[in-house]
Amino acid sequence: MDYNNLPKDKFVFAQREGKIADKKLDTKPVGYLRDAWRRFKKNKSSVAAAIIILILFLYAFIVPIASPYKVSDRDGYYKMVLPKSELFAWLGWDGCTEQSESQAGYDYYNSIGQEYGTSAVKEVRNAETDPLSGNRIYTLYVDSYEKVGFTYVDLTQEEYEALKEYQNNTGIQVVYPMPANYKTDFVAVTNGANLWYKLADETDKTAGETKNHDENGNPIYEADYLMKKNLTYGQYDSLRMDIPGDGEGGLHVVYAVKNQTGFHLRVLYKEYYNYLNGHYATHVFGTNQHGQDIFMCLAFGARLSFLLAICVSVLNLFIGVIYGSVEGYYGGATDLVMERIAEILGEVPFLVVATLFQMHLAKKVGPVPSLLFAFVMTGWIGIAGRVRMQFYRFKNQEYVLAARTLGASDKRLIFRHIFPNAIGTIITSTVLIIPNVVYSESMLTYLGIVNLETSGITSVGTMLSHGQTYMSTNPHILLFPALFISLLEIAFNLFGNGLRDAFNPSLRGAEE
Repeated sequence: MDYNNLPKDKFVFAQREGKIADKKLDTKPVGYLRDAWRRFKKNKSSVAAAIIILILFLYAFIVPIASPYKVSDRDGYYKMVLPKSELFAWLGWDGCTEQSESQAGYDYYNSIGQEYGTSAVKEVRNAETDPLSGNRIYTLYVDSYEKVGFTYVDLTQEEYEALKEYQNNTGIQVVYPMPANYKTDFVAVTNGANLWYKLADETDKTAGETKNHDENGNPIYEADYLMKKNLTYGQYDSLRMDIPGDGEGGLHVVYAVKNQTGFHLRVLYKEYYNYLNGHYATHVFGTNQHGQDIFMCLAFGARLSFLLAICVSVLNLFIGVIYGSVEGYYGGATDLVMERIAEILGEVPFLVVATLFQMHLAKKVGPVPSLLFAFVMTGWIGIAGRVRMQFYRFKNQEYVLAARTLGASDKRLIFRHIFPNAIGTIITSTVLIIPNVVYSESMLTYLGIVNLETSGITSVGTMLSHGQTYMSTNPHILLFPALFISLLEIAFNLFGNGLRDAFNPSLRGAEE
């Protein structure tokens, strides 16, 4: 087509009337934070990391409030019991463990619970005879909670009466008969409260030991005699009951022995625990060597670490931003002097600072404040350096020079024109302080440089230090604190990468 000879009728006015102007934008403007959020959502690994961090934060701050346990709760009978959860019992999270036992060990664990109709042995997985010794060896699946069984307690008159009233009102038996010779008077035994077998009335002259088994090799349970007597809860009012029908003198059933301070009783510990605490012992992460609930202690230690890390981050951010802004904006001699001061402080090893503070300052202000001072003393230097670098990068840009030409003050130039462009790097650096503080605190407590453990306080590093001793026998004590630290460090690393990309002004509007 010849464009030089186009007819006039081909030309029409696009708009004959009115002024031609730009159309009003129908969409809302995208601000800096909204644009950063849109770009952050595109990074799936960072979003997943943010969810993990949120879960860890909620765990650390909700569990210490909602849990029925406290850090100060220590139970000597439920020491190092395994993780147990009714929800995940089908996955093997049932508080049981596999162990090898001899015939005597099998009899002992299998008999625990016979008096109340169960057994500490949940499954016999293997049974074979050792060809060398001729002894029977069992592979058992044992409930670590049930094998506590019975124990002896001493109660005052008032406590004893309250326990009897609880039994009569609820119908739950807590007090059980003392092990006794069934044809003689009460015999004080020293073999522990789980002496399950009936004490025979005669001794095997050849073996020189009391008979524990019948002619078929099965254990003779004392409970087989006592459970047939249809004892009622009202009979607990009597310290001793003679039940006839078992030969001369009858069967003497002793429930309590009076002593100087009150009464000596044999109780089923899981029911006695429920009586004292209002709930049965169920530890989702198991317990440690002190009988403390690991699920609760880890949450408490994580909360302490998070609070310490957040305080350190805020203080370092405040000091570092001001220090770095002054350095980067004014430059020259000001920058030279301030940078030399920062370099001198930065050369002091953090480990030395923390150790000296714990040796001297902790005696006056406590271990947690002294640890906070150690982190803040040199922790702001990294943020100050990054802020300084960003100010050198942006302070000579055209928009800053234009604002200065229009009469903008130094304060306005720093906080309205330069600082917003450095906010991405600053936020990323501040956020990454949190995992570094948690890791450093755990390292210091793990090494024993800082002691944050008291009767009501613990930390993640303390739990790691104690769990190392039981790594081969009870690995769950070390597993959960180590898993928490690992998840936290990995998640914060991915989260920090996402924040860095999201707040980078050079990527604003770019297609990723």
